[in-house]
Amino acid sequence: MSPTRRSILRGLGAGPVVVVGGAAALQGAEAAVPAGFPSPSRRIQLYAVELPDYSGEKRIGYGRTPETASVPGPTIEMVEGEAIEIVLHNEVSAETLEALRTDEHTPIGISLHAHGVRYGQDSDGTVHSGSWVAPGESRSYVWWARPAARANGIAGSAGYWWYHDHVVGTQHGTGGLEAGLFGALIVRRRNDPLPVSTYVTAFGDGMELNARRYPDTDTYDPANPVRSNTSIVANQGERIEFVNIALGSELHTWHLHGHTWADTRTGMLPDDAWADMVPVIDNKTIGPGDSFGFQVVAGEGSGPGHWMLHCHLQTHSDMGMSTYFHVHDRQGRPPAGDWPPEHGHMPMGDGAHH
Repeated sequence: MSPTRRSILRGLGAGPVVVVGGAAALQGAEAAVPAGFPSPSRRIQLYAVELPDYSGEKRIGYGRTPETASVPGPTIEMVEGEAIEIVLHNEVSAETLEALRTDEHTPIGISLHAHGVRYGQDSDGTVHSGSWVAPGESRSYVWWARPAARANGIAGSAGYWWYHDHVVGTQHGTGGLEAGLFGALIVRRRNDPLPVSTYVTAFGDGMELNARRYPDTDTYDPANPVRSNTSIVANQGERIEFVNIALGSELHTWHLHGHTWADTRTGMLPDDAWADMVPVIDNKTIGPGDSFGFQVVAGEGSGPGHWMLHCHLQTHSDMGMSTYFHVHDRQGRPPAGDWPPEHGHMPMGDGAHH
């Protein structure tokens, strides 16, 4: 599924009310809407399915349909104040889940656990709460993007978060994360600017980026530049958003060439007296379980080019935790030079610095 921005969030005044993925009758357990939560405005269908093996590992992914499941899974967007219902369908075989299990006390199933938003215990996605889904069954989860209540010291849910399985393999979902059961969750405030495209990069153990190693992390084709999480493309001047996740047990440093951003919630510099106190960065440390995001204007001050994106822990990038941000000119023309480069010969795009 292309991460190109959908139109449903363009009119944020009333909040999005579009059903994403189509409605379906609930099967199995249904999460209750906790007291104090608004009624869900959307129902999203999410499928967990087996994917073709790659990188020598068994893969499982989430998708809005079984046919569009991927690693990472689809990016889910919310607006502060909104509640959504997600129906998770487990289409992964019991045999596959059994093969991934390393803790005999963990049930054979899949779950959905979210960071950053509010939910009741029956939407926690954990073994002890019983909020998991057996093979061939489905259940719903309710998430609420808590609005800020600053008078009470409550910051709200706006931010760049993620969701993942918490059951496969162990009671902490280690097998599910390693197999690919994760995706990005974005909570916006109603006045946040919207990007043209959103891209997700997840750094994991084994020096993998989105469960791949370079060159498999970059499927960009200049003759057919389809935007995806393995083909990170923009035209110069477009507002582009990155959501970045750290999986597993390793520490990483996320680095993007040719671009900088403010170390704020959105990556943008506030237009007030506090602006000079905000660091401007191009490299950010990210630890296990962390997530952050930001927006940049593609090629701003640097021009078109094939800009590297990688972990700046040198051994990690050398082992394949790397890809490229391909910035075309304003007319959508790719940078000059052949792609991909021959080993040791990186073509320099317009505006690149020698």
